[in-house]
Amino acid sequence: MVRGRRSGIRNPAYTLPMPLFEHHLFVCCNERPPDHPRGCCSAKCSVAIRDALKAAVAQAGLKGRVRVNQAGCLDQCELGPTIVVYPEAVWYGHVRLEDVPAIVSEHLLGGRPVERLRLSAEQINQKRG
Repeated sequence: MVRGRRSGIRNPAYTLPMPLFEHHLFVCCNERPPDHPRGCCSAKCSVAIRDALKAAVAQAGLKGRVRVNQAGCLDQCELGPTIVVYPEAVWYGHVRLEDVPAIVSEHLLGGRPVERLRLSAEQINQKRG
């Protein structure tokens, strides 16, 4: 018997090609109670940022090449709103709505991360309560 098959029936999900995105953005939209000590990205307009990124990606003609997704907690609450861009694993922090055009034009179209928004490895890997 071949592993992953039962009764000779193949799972069609394994035969469909996965779309390959040039970039995949995850925007933290986690929501916590207002009195939570770490805060949350949702309270800092992350949903509006995600929506603006989706619209800007489409307007730039990148739909199908770039994917923007809502994420749960990325564990960088104090640095939020946060976005991580793959495959480069570039982390952005303290993102505002007015930063969306720069992320699209400089990073997604130009291939250069927006350094003023970029979080360092030290910032990302800090222990938090």
